[in-house]
Amino acid sequence: MLDFSYIDQSLLPGETVVYRTHPHWIIFTPTIIWIVAMLFSLTILPDFTFGQIQLVGYRPFYLIFAFIAFAGATVNGVFTYIQFRTSEYGITNKRVIVKVGFIQRATLEILLPRIESIQVVQSVPGRLLDYGTIIISGTGGSRDAFRNMPSPLKFHLIAQEQAELHSRRSNDGN
Repeated sequence: MLDFSYIDQSLLPGETVVYRTHPHWIIFTPTIIWIVAMLFSLTILPDFTFGQIQLVGYRPFYLIFAFIAFAGATVNGVFTYIQFRTSEYGITNKRVIVKVGFIQRATLEILLPRIESIQVVQSVPGRLLDYGTIIISGTGGSRDAFRNMPSPLKFHLIAQEQAELHSRRSNDGN
């Protein structure tokens, strides 16, 4: 099988992947909402009444709504799936590597010693569903935010562990 992983293709000699993930499943929420809207229009709207006006038998209204919801779910689902499959977050024994996007791509490759801080931002739903935003600050003032990261605290912990191990190896070599 062909490997199209950006992380695997950009590994340096002697570099190994320690942790790898894709965006959290929460990015599929709009697609799920479109599907719920479609099911609602097919199950509830046919028998729904507005005051004295009953929509029973008035198929075009709810069928058109169901078709629009189906089209929205399909289009959104395809684009979100592409986003999910083409976005990678990884930590190696030497760097943090992040790639987001397919045609329009954004990448971050930062050596562990160059990372000043990794900030984790989680909303209440993010805490409950274990996702959030990681903000990586590098030397020289760069700040890069990556949203919808699954298990952001785990990512933060592994990056810190690898930075510490890298620091120890560098100090032992001197």
